[in-house]
Amino acid sequence: MTAPEIGRPVVQRAAARKRLAGIGGAAVERPPAPNVSAAQSSAGWARSYARRLMITDTLVLLMSGLAVHLVRWGDVDAAVRLSGQAGVWPVLGLTLLIVAAWLTALAAAGTRRPPVVGFGATEYKRVARATLAVFGGLAILSYLLGLRLPRSYLVLMLPIGLLAVLASRYLWRRWLHKRRDFGHYQSRVVAVGSTATVADLVHDLQRSPRAGFRVVAVCLTDPERGADNLALAGLPIMGGVGDVAAAVRSCGADTVAVTATDEVGPAAVRNLSWQLEDIDDVDCSLVLAPALTDIAGPRVHTQPVNGLPLIHVDRPTYRGANRLLKKTFDVVGASVLLVLLSPPLLVIAAVVKLTSRGPVFFRQPRVGLNGGTFGMIKFRSMVTNAEELLPELQRRRDEAAAAAGNSVMFKLVDDPRITKAGKWLRRFSLDELPQLLNVLGGSMSLVGPRPPLPEEVAKYENHVHRRLLVKPGMTGLWQVSGRSRLSWEETVRLDSYYVENWSMTGDLQILWKTARAVVGRDGAY
Repeated sequence: MTAPEIGRPVVQRAAARKRLAGIGGAAVERPPAPNVSAAQSSAGWARSYARRLMITDTLVLLMSGLAVHLVRWGDVDAAVRLSGQAGVWPVLGLTLLIVAAWLTALAAAGTRRPPVVGFGATEYKRVARATLAVFGGLAILSYLLGLRLPRSYLVLMLPIGLLAVLASRYLWRRWLHKRRDFGHYQSRVVAVGSTATVADLVHDLQRSPRAGFRVVAVCLTDPERGADNLALAGLPIMGGVGDVAAAVRSCGADTVAVTATDEVGPAAVRNLSWQLEDIDDVDCSLVLAPALTDIAGPRVHTQPVNGLPLIHVDRPTYRGANRLLKKTFDVVGASVLLVLLSPPLLVIAAVVKLTSRGPVFFRQPRVGLNGGTFGMIKFRSMVTNAEELLPELQRRRDEAAAAAGNSVMFKLVDDPRITKAGKWLRRFSLDELPQLLNVLGGSMSLVGPRPPLPEEVAKYENHVHRRLLVKPGMTGLWQVSGRSRLSWEETVRLDSYYVENWSMTGDLQILWKTARAVVGRDGAY
């Protein structure tokens, strides 16, 4: 009996194969889940990756200490003379002591644990907190014990060491992402729940492969429906909730993800956790996937109450002081960018004027904050009679939009109305630089949802209007996630996520990704 058939009656397995035969016209056999060695499991790759991080942390901190000596004193002998110490060992001993304390703090803060590394900002935040804890502890000890530590050394060591560790972690993350893109260094997951909730979980995890979770099997409360679900096609159905332990052994899983469903209550989850503890030679983690989606980590807090973990979700932060902070950042950032980019802006204006008839700028009505309209400024990239050519293009657009699944804001890849200079401007998104004037005027932000056309807003469903709770941006989460290639539903999801989970750190990350996307010409046409 193959692994997918464990716990399933013979009649049910035959019926499932018959139903699957109707998908795509050919019979589909769910392949058996292979056993994997411990080295390939989560514990295996996690230990290997943690060792790499520990070795790298040690090396970069030691090199940071050496760099501080060279920056502050020029050489070690000068450091000894200026610090008033007799011999070289006290100075080197201080460096080794700080590095040892730093490494201990990084380990205690869990900066190398599998749920933390490789995805999200938690790893970087924990590194920063561990660093502050080390130097805060040194300051307290030096005060209480009356130690005369070289202050200039500590002042330099903190930022240099922190930046070095963060840079090394970033490079390792890039390396890990490339491995995960090819299916390596991932946790093997058995998903548990109803067909609908498990299908949603599989879709979400497949959408973020760099998070490091790969669903290899499912255990369903309604396995008879799972065979007909296209999202689960190719995944072995290993039975029900009572078959999870057997599924973990069979397919070499190291993680069990339980979705929110009425059929799997608190008692069932508790019993499942006990079963996983009893599995020999397998270090299996239990993950709960609540009925919360598109909520950023900083907004989620867990509070245990009488053994029950309550999940608190903070309100969105786009009001009050946060809005003032964002506006200040917009005004200062737009002013600096206009000054720095004024020479290329003048060159672009001359190119537009000399290569085609018509004005340099193009002003188009867009919908902004709370549904108000404004004139968005761009460098003109189309011919002046673009509106006359619109009816025929509209027909072509509708046909292509229906095929792409984005009928609200679809753009043609080869629009004949675009000028030669306009194609070059759009390729690098240079036609959007005049929107810095909109940012200074207060109608736009540097980062925010895409500014929609009035006719697009007229097609909005009620929940989509939440995109208008913040100012539209020159760039945003949608723009750095695929831009014109995304479906309408995915665009709405990304913009809604931004509105609900805005943060200054998030804006800075989007601006950084924008620069990379523009250089790579990702999704622009």
